[in-house]
Amino acid sequence: MADLQDQYDDAMFDFSTGEYDRAIAKLQALLAQEPSNFEAQLALGMSYYRKGDFTTAIAEGHKAEKLKPHEQLVHTNLSLFYMKAGDKVTAEHHGLQARIASWREDAQKAKAGVAPSAAPSPSDPELAMAKPKPPPAKFPEMPWKKKTPPGDQTKH
Repeated sequence: MADLQDQYDDAMFDFSTGEYDRAIAKLQALLAQEPSNFEAQLALGMSYYRKGDFTTAIAEGHKAEKLKPHEQLVHTNLSLFYMKAGDKVTAEHHGLQARIASWREDAQKAKAGVAPSAAPSPSDPELAMAKPKPPPAKFPEMPWKKKTPPGDQTKH
């Protein structure tokens, strides 16, 4: 098992440095040995996405979905892949599935007496949710800039 973990770590290093073809080759080799490795399957789909091969990313994403059909990240990734491929309807479907998976996880945590976690802030800006713009800054009044009324020449 340590050998498979090393292979996965090497593939993820390649992914993190933008060597997507090398990451894909390593992830495929790992999956040939252990087809049920969910993390490797998920990473394979994301590697194809980063290469711009959205069709293959979607196919690999659905393989991850078969391994864990109610996993939030699977549906988040599929939503992203479909959106980039131009299929907004299917992207929205998987976005909803991701939200449902999140609620399901929160309900399971509540049953176990664990507080639900806040939504993680992804390190990839493409995966981050849009945030509302902050209101414009209000500056404090500056009494030294106030004009004195005409005829009032008293010193302050």
